Amino acid sequence: MSAPETPSRRSTELFLPVTAADLRARGWEALDVIIVSGDAYVDHPAFGPPLIGRFLEGRGLRVGIIAQPDWQSVDAFRELGRPRLFFGVSAGNLDSMLNRLTAQKKHRGEDQYSPGGRRLRPDRATTVYANRCREAFPGVPVILGGIEASLRRIAHYDYWSDTVRRSMLIDSKADMLIFGMGERPVWEVARRMAAGEPIASIRDVHGTGFILSRDETAAAEAAPSRQVRDGGPVIMPSYEEVTEDRHAYAVAARLFHNETSPFNGRPVVQRHGDRAVWFNPPARPLDDDDGADAAAKGHDVVAMDELYDLPFQRVPHPSYRDPIPAYETVKHSVVLMRGCFGGCTFCSITEHEGRVIQNRSADSVLREIRALRRMDDFRGTVTDLGGPTANMYRMRCKSDEIESACRRLSCVHPRVCENLETDHGPLIDVMSQVREAEGVNNVFIASGVRYDLAELSPEYVQELAAHHVGGHLSVAPEHVAPGVLDKMRKPGIESYERFKEMFACESKAAGKEQYEIPYLISGHPGCSMSDMVDLALWLKAEGYRPRQVQDFIPTPMSLAATMYWSGYDPLTMKPVYTARGLREKKLQKALILYWDREQWPLVREALAIAEREDLIGHGPECLVPPESSDERAARRSRKPRGRRGARRG
Repeated sequence: MSAPETPSRRSTELFLPVTAADLRARGWEALDVIIVSGDAYVDHPAFGPPLIGRFLEGRGLRVGIIAQPDWQSVDAFRELGRPRLFFGVSAGNLDSMLNRLTAQKKHRGEDQYSPGGRRLRPDRATTVYANRCREAFPGVPVILGGIEASLRRIAHYDYWSDTVRRSMLIDSKADMLIFGMGERPVWEVARRMAAGEPIASIRDVHGTGFILSRDETAAAEAAPSRQVRDGGPVIMPSYEEVTEDRHAYAVAARLFHNETSPFNGRPVVQRHGDRAVWFNPPARPLDDDDGADAAAKGHDVVAMDELYDLPFQRVPHPSYRDPIPAYETVKHSVVLMRGCFGGCTFCSITEHEGRVIQNRSADSVLREIRALRRMDDFRGTVTDLGGPTANMYRMRCKSDEIESACRRLSCVHPRVCENLETDHGPLIDVMSQVREAEGVNNVFIASGVRYDLAELSPEYVQELAAHHVGGHLSVAPEHVAPGVLDKMRKPGIESYERFKEMFACESKAAGKEQYEIPYLISGHPGCSMSDMVDLALWLKAEGYRPRQVQDFIPTPMSLAATMYWSGYDPLTMKPVYTARGLREKKLQKALILYWDREQWPLVREALAIAEREDLIGHGPECLVPPESSDERAARRSRKPRGRRGARRG
């Protein structure tokens, strides 16, 4: 009997080609598309570049992948030869700067998307890779994609350099940028190029952007849009304006975010010098299930089921010997849907995946469960059944007509929209089917639960507590202060507390001891030191001792990043306070960890700033004890001393 198949033994012919030898083994002289990725090549639908590669392959193209190439030489970019159509370039599943640096601008311990966690990608990887592709094969079109390109497509604030940077299209000199989830636009572009159309003439595909010449820029600015349906472009403040004027930056962000609906968004144009970048409206969302409804309406079908039925091997490429940490997290998880209509200002999911929920059929999900069962290391536990959120499956606007006209940036803030269908029934049904599938012992929900929706469905909370929590459930109230929550576009803490009570009751009814773990953010725009003190007091009253706290990071293009940089809320154009110094950010974070002895010196400093030194003491209402003699001696010993003979004073 042969040994069981493992990733290391699996034939490379089952993967997308990664070497010239792979091409020769297939008898191919050239590829149609080469995808360059900043992530290791994991043939799994949770990894964006392989997902696009498999999708194009499934539609008849010859696709190869160059994963984490040595960017200091052009040789790696020539490994697979000259592509017939284009290079597709992506930094991977994360922005390359966010992947490397923390909120305190320190190096992260490892790269989760690399073998062994090693650092194998450059900073601003999309731009670096695009330049190398052009150097390797001059004249071959280069198309940018992925979350880094998507969120850096206009002039944007870059936290790590503390500057406003140009559109990535300008810096990379690429021929096109595909933003959002790219299956629909990349297929249309590839299909038209394969038919002989040059990329320079493909300018009408939704979800794409390109650079305008000087004359084209002048013509666009001479015919701006006057109303939503007139088809003209929205002219944003220029790169030069938003660099010099923070109010103009906030105005640009507001204009940009108002055009992010796939149903009524207008093109946007932003000048950079004597040229400009033009971005078409977002692409239409992917079709639900197998796309039968879309086909009946005469639409081109790109369906969710199609993506997840592709022949993924669900493992890293056999060439890797070290584990890839991000893969270990998702390998036994199953995605139900895509998109998020929450519109949280600090989050990039809505900006990248869109506000419209796109859904897989139950049959497609069960087919993936059968694929999981064939994996050698699957022991019957599905580690997550969800998506960007755990409980938005099949939720949508009750009317196509209303949805096509709506320009709200969130369906749940400041309150759940009356036109939003919030029925959890389809989700409960899928959860039940997966739980009862052959070979499945446990199905956990690791995706974040949107509790303002969950509290509307006692049946869902009952199902969740009885069957899908392994002791702890992650939820994200983020804060308690009403003003901060408003800037986050999150529900009031009362909603979380109602959900918490429901979950506790249902857990008790199921005979289980289970707890929800609140996810919190410090240093968010609108949050003062006093607000953080209120959060610390709430945590103490509730008996929470959180160990993981997110120190706010202004990710490119998010509304919260605009508040951080400009000092204005772009939706109201009113000033907003933000902790900008690294020290203040560190102090705010320390308040959430008030119970940790190592944080006590920082907590005392923060309480002094907030003028709440009454909370330093031994009373039951206090957060930290006074400084001890041992702490005082240790602090004094750490003070830098002047060099002998140096002048002081």
